[in-house]
Amino acid sequence: MSQLKRTPLFDVYKNYGGKTIDFGGWELPVQFSSIKEEHEAVRTKAGMFDVSHMGEIEVKGPDSLKFLQKMMTNDISKLKSGGAQYTAMCYENGGTVDDLLVYKMADEDYLLVVNAANTDKDFDWLKEHVEGEVTLNNISEDMAQLALQGPLAEQVLQKLTEDDLSQIGFFKFQEDVVIDGKKALVSRTGYTGEDGFEIYCHRNDAASLWERILEVGKNDGVLPCGLGCRDTLRFEAGLALYGQELSPEISPLEAGVGFAVKLGKEDDFIGKAALKEQKENGVPRKLVGLEMIDRGIPRHGYAVFAGDEKIGEVTTGTQSPTLKKNIGLALIKREFGALDSEVDVEIRGKRAKAKLISTPFYKREK
Repeated sequence: MSQLKRTPLFDVYKNYGGKTIDFGGWELPVQFSSIKEEHEAVRTKAGMFDVSHMGEIEVKGPDSLKFLQKMMTNDISKLKSGGAQYTAMCYENGGTVDDLLVYKMADEDYLLVVNAANTDKDFDWLKEHVEGEVTLNNISEDMAQLALQGPLAEQVLQKLTEDDLSQIGFFKFQEDVVIDGKKALVSRTGYTGEDGFEIYCHRNDAASLWERILEVGKNDGVLPCGLGCRDTLRFEAGLALYGQELSPEISPLEAGVGFAVKLGKEDDFIGKAALKEQKENGVPRKLVGLEMIDRGIPRHGYAVFAGDEKIGEVTTGTQSPTLKKNIGLALIKREFGALDSEVDVEIRGKRAKAKLISTPFYKREK
């Protein structure tokens, strides 16, 4: 068995009671206290995540914009320096290579933040399609990323910097923010459905920043958080997870992230023709929300039925810590997707009733 990868914070986990698991080849904390307690902290105060396993790829050169327009489903030409954009990369058949963030550092200079397990695959995919004067550099080994998420995130982080964090708008970022003497890129983005920041720093600075942020946030109730609550938080907020809501077999349109697919942009991009056909003819499948009527939790991979016909599968499901209900996301045949319809979920060989409900399950108050 190959050795699991570890982030620069691995040795710090034990000081906070971190319980680690294998997550896509990385040894990462699933929780520190409890998933419910950490989830509640992020929804009401703030929580701190180690997301240093994520991949970072630089794209530079005179033809970088033209190249990214070909590779990405979103319209990268709309990005201004200091802005971030959510997008997808697709195969020719419309299936998803990955979903990611694109940061525009300057003209001819972009940073891509990709899913950890896809970093090498994405880098190879980009290299394979390079045209013109474009330089690609996988800088993941040098970088660490912390995410401070929750309504008190700005208040807490502001204690460690003289830069005015209120000036960083949603999906905007600032480079060279000095946090407790360490330079970092601070981005108002996240994967929890709450306000907050993602902090990109050098790997050697990660442990001290982690400890200092938790220290100054202690009286505000900031907790270290693991993958367990990261999943329940993103799920409640209706944010897709690659490998579940998105995959080589699932297009961004089917997964409900059509807002990141700009079929009207002039530039051709990989998968555009297939996605255009899906849009015009209607997607064959759609992602829907499920609420269980009968007892049971709809887990990933469970079959969904309408009568005797299997119409799809659950992509993610859990007992929602916020809503206190058993809910799920399911990818089903489009014609069965009407709200309030009843379906059956096969749970351990038995059928349990559920109804289709609207998503996202949770939206924060502005």
